[in-house]
Amino acid sequence: MDRFAWTSGLLELGETLVVQQRGVRLCDGEEKVKFDSGVLLLSTHRLIWRDQKNHECCIAIPLSQIVFIEEQATGIGKSAKIVVHLHPASSNKEPGPFQSSKYSYIKLSFKEHGQIEFYRRLSEEMTQRRWENMPAGQTIQVNKDPQAGRIRAVGIVGIERKLEEKRKETDKNISEAKEMVELSKSIANKIKEKQGDITEDETIRFKSYLLSMGIANPVTRETYGSGTHYHMQLAKQLAGILQTPLEERGGIMSLTEVYCLVNRARGLELLSPEDLVNACKMLESLKLPLRLRIFDSGVMVIELQSHNEEEMVASALETVSEKGSLTADEFAKLVGMSVLLAKERLLLAEKMGHLCRDDSVEGLRFYPNLFLTQS
Repeated sequence: MDRFAWTSGLLELGETLVVQQRGVRLCDGEEKVKFDSGVLLLSTHRLIWRDQKNHECCIAIPLSQIVFIEEQATGIGKSAKIVVHLHPASSNKEPGPFQSSKYSYIKLSFKEHGQIEFYRRLSEEMTQRRWENMPAGQTIQVNKDPQAGRIRAVGIVGIERKLEEKRKETDKNISEAKEMVELSKSIANKIKEKQGDITEDETIRFKSYLLSMGIANPVTRETYGSGTHYHMQLAKQLAGILQTPLEERGGIMSLTEVYCLVNRARGLELLSPEDLVNACKMLESLKLPLRLRIFDSGVMVIELQSHNEEEMVASALETVSEKGSLTADEFAKLVGMSVLLAKERLLLAEKMGHLCRDDSVEGLRFYPNLFLTQS
């Protein structure tokens, strides 16, 4: 922390803001300090931290002081962190909150997520080194003594090693991705054609395999932060993954079914019920092909924008008329949907006057409304 200096927080000549994130805590190595919750700004030249309550409390460190950065994974009850390894403090450094420190690194703790995007942008700035394009008179010098030189050498070796690890990891992921693409194409073709020895049972299994492959890049709070932007991106992803399942299920699914389907596809990046509801509420305003609907009973469903309510009610009336009378359970078995949705469809037909009910000790049974069909 002794590398930080007090600052006004204003950008200098030639300096550009890259990204900022709220709810970031600074740690001096392994020790917590008084800089508990603030806005972390990344510019082309500096890391700037400003207290969220006291805006006059603002400190900064030049990017030229950074040796390398690394991610520290989150744990249960712990925030994700970025570890920033630093050069020794310069002898002509401006005054700051700390005169000395026993650590050669700081930790940036992201309490409101967003660390993935911040790490990516900081890595880009460290690679591009745009601060070196400043006029010579404005460049902040880094300590060049022999000890600093050795630390820099270690830092470069560390960076090269990490780059090599990333390259190997990328090659492995590309190889696996090719196999996954070929597998998915093969499965999709077999499902579409249903040729050869593929039975209905195998078709269902193939679909489950496709589903188990999951979402390649799920929208998370770590990537998009919290709030409206996160829910907007989530709504767009939901529209992409739910359209086909909805078409296969007659254009409508209960929110419970959607929740199970989506979380199964997301793997370990599970979605909370609250986030799902908030994202679904944005489907219609974003002009996506799906919408959230709430029945009078409070049951929430997702349906296609093209879903025709009159056709749905007419179909329910036709089915009940053929059988004489039906309970929600019987109707669900006939049309192949959940009992919950079957009951809502029958209730809707009743509300529109096409059906009437008999509520007895045997349960709720629906009949065609003969007052409409017979004089």
